Amino acid sequence: MAERKKRKATANRQSGRVGVVNLPGGRKAEIIREGDPNGRLVAHPRTIDTLGRMRKAGTITPPMYDAARDFQAQFTIAALDSMATMSLVRVSGGSRRADFTDRQVAARENVHRAMEALGGINSPAGSCVWHVVGLEYSISQWAMRQGWGGRLVRRESARGILIAGLGILSAHHGYQQPHQKLWS
Repeated sequence: MAERKKRKATANRQSGRVGVVNLPGGRKAEIIREGDPNGRLVAHPRTIDTLGRMRKAGTITPPMYDAARDFQAQFTIAALDSMATMSLVRVSGGSRRADFTDRQVAARENVHRAMEALGGINSPAGSCVWHVVGLEYSISQWAMRQGWGGRLVRRESARGILIAGLGILSAHHGYQQPHQKLWS
């Protein structure tokens, strides 16, 4: 019993964030080290949630967070987050694409309307929400990939673009009125 308590105390002293690893799709995960109930040290990955961190820090409001999660869910249901790949087994005469379900079609329409409200995929807010919320890129990844007028977007500016986009998105989804005060 004493050895178990000793192991648990040692594991708790060594717990914490170890590092960051890259995951498929450009996402990142933190490696977290902590003690399990038996006192053994365990390391496991935890994906970095940009929206969760922004909400916790008070950078975005709860209506913005809820609208972003709704957009993210619609984006996933619409199957816009998966990469189209060629089938290894080709069926003759199968040049037609797979049919979408009614739910996927409705989700695609919802995503399209949201993107129209944001100014389209080529607008700063639309592109940022598409990549950061929909495809779950980090803000830094989007800022490095995106540019206007041949110049990259600074990370601070990218964060502001995302916040503005989420404000528009929350009004579009009806979580807050466009004239409603965002900060209390």
